[in-house]
Amino acid sequence: MKIDILHRISGKIIFSHSCKDNTTKLTVEAAVTAKVSLDYARLDYARLVGASLDYARLDYARLDGARLDYARLVGASLDGARLDYASLVGASLDGASLVGASLVGARLVGASLVGASLDGARLVGARLVGASLVGARLVGARLVGASLKTVEKISTSDRPVFIIGPLGTDQHQLIAFDTDKGLRLQTGCFFGTLDEFKAALEKKHSKNLHAQEYIAALSLIENHFKIWPAKKS
Repeated sequence: MKIDILHRISGKIIFSHSCKDNTTKLTVEAAVTAKVSLDYARLDYARLVGASLDYARLDYARLDGARLDYARLVGASLDGARLDYASLVGASLDGASLVGASLVGARLVGASLVGASLDGARLVGARLVGASLVGARLVGARLVGASLKTVEKISTSDRPVFIIGPLGTDQHQLIAFDTDKGLRLQTGCFFGTLDEFKAALEKKHSKNLHAQEYIAALSLIENHFKIWPAKKS
């Protein structure tokens, strides 16, 4: 089955992909793997749940109403993109650029935007409950009516956030936060305590290679926060 990705203005084909049981998600992933620019692509209402789109080029793309829940867009460029009412629940957008992007009414619940650039972005009515905005830039961003409720506050440590990755079968970043309620870990759709992470790790990986990799990472994380404790107020 062949699927074409079209230019939102000219209507010309930007990229085509054919395979058995093809989907828009597989087509977009194929374009990103081939390092094809999807600037100005028309992808409104596209179903891209769990898509691997790290470092994708989607400047001025139209993604209104798209489903990008748990998608990986680490380091992606979405400057000027339209994501009005898109769903990005649990999505990874660490280091992504969304300068001037429109995210009106978008759902970013539990999304990771560590170090992302949102200068001049429109986030009117967006839901950012539980989202991580550590180190994110929001100069000139419009946040009228946006929900920014957070569960924990980042500590006063000199280095309250520690990132290791890619790790595991999905090659996610493992992000550790030193918070007022203790150490919190985030990777993929997981967010929780160290003990909760260890339990999830045992259940998913037991003692395989990925488990050993994560255990080594956890040891490094715990030592990091011993070296950089929270400052006394």
